Amino acid sequence: QVQLAESGGGSVQAGGSLRLSCAASISRYTYSGYCMGWFRQAPGKEREGVASIYTGGGMPYYADSVKGRFTISQDNAKNTVYLQMNSLKPEDTAMYYCAAHRMLFSLCSSPNGPDKFNYWGQGTQVNVSS
Repeated sequence: QVQLAESGGGSVQAGGSLRLSCAASISRYTYSGYCMGWFRQAPGKEREGVASIYTGGGMPYYADSVKGRFTISQDNAKNTVYLQMNSLKPEDTAMYYCAAHRMLFSLCSSPNGPDKFNYWGQGTQVNVSS
């Protein structure tokens, strides 16, 4: 069983920054084969993918809406994935979720819908005011 725990959400003004963390309880022997994703869901909208990274390494994926502003990274020694969010905009306001699923790197580096991930954290709220 994989458990994910997000932290780091909060309220900031437009142009500000936040860093989200996702701690994963995955065996060190299998961690390298996972795709770790960040998704967000605003009220009344569908959950959308923001970024993803393969725990075995390689180029991450970013949604067009966050390219150049958000950076996904990982610390494999801590089984933790981060989402550094800079130049935040009011439209970034949403509940942010960490997700995980075992998949090939080629799939992880492409856009994936939430249905492709089996494991989810409880979410952390990000509010950006204008």
